[in-house]
Amino acid sequence: MEGAELIPHLFRTEYSKIVAVLCNSFDLKHIEIAEDIASETFLKASEVWGIKGAPDNPTAWLYTVAKNKTKDYFKHHSVYENKIKEVLKSNDDKAEIDFEFTSQNISDSQLVMIFSVCNPSISAEAQICLALQILCGFSVDEIANALLSKSETIKKRLHRARTMLRDNNFQIKILSEEEVKVRQDGVLRTLYLLFNEGYFSKTNNQAIRKDLCSEAVRLTYILTENPITNTPQTNAMLALMCFQSSRLDARTNEEGDAILLDQQDKSLWNNELIEKGNHYLIKAYEGNEISKYHLEATIAYWHTTPTDENKWEFILQLYNQLVLIEYSPVTAMNRTFALAKVYGNEIGIKEAEKLNLEDSSHYYSLLGYLYSEIDVNKAISYYKRAIALTKSRTEMQTLTKEIKRLS
Repeated sequence: MEGAELIPHLFRTEYSKIVAVLCNSFDLKHIEIAEDIASETFLKASEVWGIKGAPDNPTAWLYTVAKNKTKDYFKHHSVYENKIKEVLKSNDDKAEIDFEFTSQNISDSQLVMIFSVCNPSISAEAQICLALQILCGFSVDEIANALLSKSETIKKRLHRARTMLRDNNFQIKILSEEEVKVRQDGVLRTLYLLFNEGYFSKTNNQAIRKDLCSEAVRLTYILTENPITNTPQTNAMLALMCFQSSRLDARTNEEGDAILLDQQDKSLWNNELIEKGNHYLIKAYEGNEISKYHLEATIAYWHTTPTDENKWEFILQLYNQLVLIEYSPVTAMNRTFALAKVYGNEIGIKEAEKLNLEDSSHYYSLLGYLYSEIDVNKAISYYKRAIALTKSRTEMQTLTKEIKRLS
């Protein structure tokens, strides 16, 4: 991978790690200081690698430059005297030892960072926006896409959230067990959105999609390694991510067309991830609670198991429970698809038309699919309406080919 292609990939995976370690190591109250240093690090990488090419170990190169820039910043700016010196005064050598980008320090820093950012004093919507930007490296547009919102709305939420953090003397700190429990739902929602942005991404860039899913899996795994955050919900969500990730390579063909689950080449499924999903799903059911993550993980489990004649009946029952726990248009459409699998497309059409989701391309795609064996002209009409609404090139390609097939 050339330097120009590598930098966006590393920005996604390493930027947030650099920010978290800097904040955690130096007790910074202003996240912007760490973000500026991380941004300058990637700017230098862009300049140097563009001329000399990427180094043998680009990640280590980034960490070294970030560390040097941090030293320079504290040396030449007044913030060293005013905000940092008291932290370092008791033991000058300690900061140097602590400020290392080890795997453990990165994991600890990111865990502390996300729970600090998901502060109950900030609205749930703003928490998610802030965590996606700071911890996961999302741009404003990517956050807007993930939350189905406008970019201007996201900008305003981020501005208010950052202002509140500054006004409340934001501090990266180890939280008490009670504080962690209060904030954990917000953290899980954030990681769930991060994974979905990769798994249901509108971009054709397969590497970026996998990066997002991998980051979500990695951060959720960190939660399962901590005794306080290793809860049934956390294990259920990690199981869901493993099951879904196992099918990433089979979801599109070489032309970028989406492939339905029933038509996927199962030899491309990652059996190791399926086994991990089974492991975490068993752990999730060791507790007494049943969350939406449990139900979604169990649905994903049924999709990865060998064909069972009653599989869709089980899946429909799970969707029936899921829409009661947390209704969403996407869940309702998925339930309708399962209903059609059990009772036939005509019953599915009647149920789908009740949803009346006229602003959704997926709604018209579903109707097109359900009508494809009943009324070809109607199916084509619905597929065309879906194409007019979607912003995804992958979806456009897939639907256009389906129209040609039906024609």
